[in-house]
Amino acid sequence: MNLLINITIALRALRVNRLRSVLTMLGIIIGVAAVIAMVAVGSGATAQIQEQIRSIGSNVIIVMSGSMTSGGIRVGAGSVLTLSEDDAKAIVAECPAVALVAPSSRGTAQVVFGNTNWSTVIQGTTPEYLQVRDFMVESGRSFTWRDVDGSTKVALIGQTVAQNLFGNTDAVGQIIRIKKVPFTVLGVLAPKGQSAWGQDQDDVIMLPLSTAKKKVLGVSQANARSVGALVVQARGPTMMKEAEEQVVALLRQRHRLQPEQDNDFTVRNLTEVFAAQEQSARVMSILLGAIASVSLVVGGIGIMNIMLVSVTERTREIGLRLAVGAKARDILTQFLVEAVTLSLIGGLIGIAVGLGASVLVSYLAQWSTLISGGAVLVAFAFSALVGIGFGYYPARKAAFLDPIEALRYE
Repeated sequence: MNLLINITIALRALRVNRLRSVLTMLGIIIGVAAVIAMVAVGSGATAQIQEQIRSIGSNVIIVMSGSMTSGGIRVGAGSVLTLSEDDAKAIVAECPAVALVAPSSRGTAQVVFGNTNWSTVIQGTTPEYLQVRDFMVESGRSFTWRDVDGSTKVALIGQTVAQNLFGNTDAVGQIIRIKKVPFTVLGVLAPKGQSAWGQDQDDVIMLPLSTAKKKVLGVSQANARSVGALVVQARGPTMMKEAEEQVVALLRQRHRLQPEQDNDFTVRNLTEVFAAQEQSARVMSILLGAIASVSLVVGGIGIMNIMLVSVTERTREIGLRLAVGAKARDILTQFLVEAVTLSLIGGLIGIAVGLGASVLVSYLAQWSTLISGGAVLVAFAFSALVGIGFGYYPARKAAFLDPIEALRYE
């Protein structure tokens, strides 16, 4: 008997007991669907974290003005401006692992255009900030160091600000007012989306640092060159730790901190945080897939159980085939093909259900899901292996029945 005949016989046998066949395949269907859906959820979480990593920029370290102790009272990070533009220049000059540094000061203000207004974040910085944080200018142009040195009243606006102030009108060249000071819109930034902490990165107006400090945010009385933060870019992902150590050592030296004193600044290596989150998401994806795979094993046990019942029901048929010349391998192949057919059909239906479940989860729960072709193939291949693994014992039992005993079976 060739394979085609065995497949035909297997399909005929499955059609005879349709309900039993469907119930047997249910375990495989649920298992394959669960594997695909769970891996899609895990992969979606990983992809979302990777997108957040890209949105903050490449190899970014953020140094924030830190806490200080005064009169026994310790104030929080960022409440005292302990960093300066001179620190930024020194880091670029003296830290070999650092490529770029952008000093930055930020605050909030009401922005007015015509009869519309919008409260947004005001970011005073230098042209390097856009490069470090991977901000792109969608229309118009960016400001330059000439604008920073000359305290030019120009601005770059994010997509959220542009939409709320200008709607569908071109914003480039328009005059906006920030704290009653007129600014010319030089350009509109390309969309960035939300940050990892849920902040809208498009709800921002960027100004030349000197302009922001003099016209909008105010200048510190203690040090006119002080800034709220330094955004540092390492020369490569492998030099992040080295860059962080060099920056910390230099700033401690410049701020004349004694060995027993705490840093008067805070360093945040966001890449390490995101890498930990990404690893957690990957582990979650593997665990979800492993848990879902248990359903496939349960489905395989169901196939073995039904195939054993089938062998018992068809004992006389098996004895008759053996008596008229069928070989043991023909019987083995026949029942093995039935088990594999059950698994493969269940696997195909499971793939369809899994894909549908992934889309449904994404739509109803608003979770990011990413369907993996590899997960689909692995789940389908595993369902075939389940059919072979759990179908072999009943098939072997059928193949080695004694023909005489089988014909006598009632």
